[in-house]
Amino acid sequence: MVVLHVKRGDESQFLLQAPGSTELEELTAQVARVYNGRLKVHRLCSEMEELAEHGVFLPPNMQGLTDEQIEELKLKDEWGEKCVPSGGSVFTKDDIGRRNGQAPNEKMKQVLKKTVEEAKAIVSKKQVEAGVFVTMEMVKDALDQLRGAVMIVYPMGLPPYDPIRMEFENKEDLSGTQAALEVIQESEAQLWWAAKELRRTKKLSDYVGKNEKTKIIVKIQQRGQGAPAREPVISSEEHKQLMLFYHRRQEELKVAIGWQGQRSWAHCASRASPTGRALYHPSTQCWGRPSSSPRLSPVLDRGGPTTGRGVLGWQEVTRVLPSVYMNYL
Repeated sequence: MVVLHVKRGDESQFLLQAPGSTELEELTAQVARVYNGRLKVHRLCSEMEELAEHGVFLPPNMQGLTDEQIEELKLKDEWGEKCVPSGGSVFTKDDIGRRNGQAPNEKMKQVLKKTVEEAKAIVSKKQVEAGVFVTMEMVKDALDQLRGAVMIVYPMGLPPYDPIRMEFENKEDLSGTQAALEVIQESEAQLWWAAKELRRTKKLSDYVGKNEKTKIIVKIQQRGQGAPAREPVISSEEHKQLMLFYHRRQEELKVAIGWQGQRSWAHCASRASPTGRALYHPSTQCWGRPSSSPRLSPVLDRGGPTTGRGVLGWQEVTRVLPSVYMNYL
């Protein structure tokens, strides 16, 4: 079975496996169904989180109105009186004004939230890292779990205009929303691999060969949007590790260069002019004396215990120089 790592743009979506002999017409439709099914699950999860917090949807003519405006216009939420959560409701006002505020009690709220978390886990992008293949059966299972949780909490059902019910009945209206831009119709879907479009008239093996152990990264795209960006040579994680390595190396070089500079400065500072005044040498960028000048101080000429040479070690120089320069500068 050929393993397909499906992406949308640069974001991983899910893993899918298919025989190399699969017709690309069938495979493209399958990828689009799973992709759109995952989007539906995420939309439902988002709305069910709001349902758990603020109750059912208000009628379209009451949304966004204040209590005074609703009373003045004599509007009434008839479906809100019918669709009461099991175990009673707790009033939690919706600041956005989309829901009626009659939220389920804490026990029923946890039923909804727990089911939402389980459904999200089934279609999560983390399944790619775990190496789990997502199928349409798994997507349907997540939808069934969400539907069952809503029926437990709202045995009388939801209003016909509630987006959750509309999603379950496949009557959702996504026009004018960001979600509408994410959905890709099966007939308009295209698969791309290695900067090449996988044409529907061919088989998968025509592109990847006969090896059934092949793993490829395919990108799903809307027809007419052109070729997606090519995959980077290295992954984002590898790029981070590479940058971290070079940053550490750069810091090590800075320390090494700084140590060499300190040793050179200490050597130059051990010399002064015959008049006792220190001289600055632009070529060496340090204070010192011409090579024929006498030593500044016998203290700086003796072999230090840390070096054994004619110049003191850096720690000893920094201890001696302040008192020496106070006398000679």
